[in-house]
Amino acid sequence: MKLTFYGHSCFQVTIGGKKILFDPFITYNELAKDIDVNQIETDYIFLSHGHADHIADAVSIAQRTGCKVVASWEIHEWLNKQGVGNTHPMNTGGKWKFDFGTVKCTVAQHSSGLPDGSYGGNPMGFLFSSGEGNFYYSGDTALTLDMQLIPTWAKLDFAVLPIGDNFTMDVADAVRAADFVQCSTVVGVHYNTFGFIRINEAEARAAFGASGKQLLLPAIGETIDI
Repeated sequence: MKLTFYGHSCFQVTIGGKKILFDPFITYNELAKDIDVNQIETDYIFLSHGHADHIADAVSIAQRTGCKVVASWEIHEWLNKQGVGNTHPMNTGGKWKFDFGTVKCTVAQHSSGLPDGSYGGNPMGFLFSSGEGNFYYSGDTALTLDMQLIPTWAKLDFAVLPIGDNFTMDVADAVRAADFVQCSTVVGVHYNTFGFIRINEAEARAAFGASGKQLLLPAIGETIDI
């Protein structure tokens, strides 16, 4: 699979020719100023929760591309009110077979409110299973024992985990999360965008390396094979 990082927690994975974009927050991210959001094409958008730093560009991208947006029931209803009709509501514990593979919604220990102050439903993570491989995107979350369920559902090729601390797990907890999900290849997200979540990247890589794992921190706009 190919993964393109667009900054913060926004990335795109291609599976079976389908482009799947996660938590689009580009226009308002100063670190992603060289990314032209209007050039991003996608078949799906998956939204882990309703906070602005995960949903800010969702409406504009969905309206321009006509892609399907997958999110909690509450976000689905909010999107419909914004004029985005091609949505698929899900909730924690549920799964659905899409044309690229199966997605199961997992527990994320966080909060979720929409930009207008309305309730954003349960925050979620996503477990993707496909003929090209399996991966887990935890969404914004604390370390939680629920992560130990992930390997009972799928053997992971990689995991995408937040590492910035303050609002989510820090690096040490992300290392433990990788243990829980039994995955040695991790893409780090949700770090360095704001002053609250700045990290030392060399120290973060070393912490993962010390536990026999690899932390990938692609540059904004970079595409990696994974």
